[in-house]
Amino acid sequence: MSKKSGRSKPARSDRVVIATNRKARHNYNIKDTYEAGIALMGTEVKSLRDGHASIVEGFAMFTGDELWLENVFIPEYGYGTWTNHSARRRRKLLLHRRELNKLHREVDASGVTIVPLSMYFRDGKAKVEIALAEGKRDFDKRHALREAQDKREAQRAMREANRQGKSIL
Repeated sequence: MSKKSGRSKPARSDRVVIATNRKARHNYNIKDTYEAGIALMGTEVKSLRDGHASIVEGFAMFTGDELWLENVFIPEYGYGTWTNHSARRRRKLLLHRRELNKLHREVDASGVTIVPLSMYFRDGKAKVEIALAEGKRDFDKRHALREAQDKREAQRAMREANRQGKSIL
């Protein structure tokens, strides 16, 4: 009879990303991020497992002392029956009370909003990464695009110089 080791299986913490909101980082300055659970119906989970969702137009809003995810599109499950969900229904976000209180204070005090950054499965549970975000102005967006373009050009010049064996300095 062999003796079992005291170690248990390592926890699977890999993410299976369902949807991302790439426009959020362009349109907003991200202040802080949180991971929240989502209260879903069974057909919503099945639709998410098929990899269908859009969080581009989504936002989170407080109703009373609860945080709700609004305007997120999870299409109806193809094999669902009369128990299917509506595609753009409100979904409750699950956070600890102190996190909810902190978010509520931040949203009430200043001009910030809560936007979803990504939706994913972690350890078999649907999660959403939300962020406290301030809206960017047009000149901020142009400035960020210009910086990214300058950085790409500098990298391209460095790569080309390295290929030719030249020193830039």
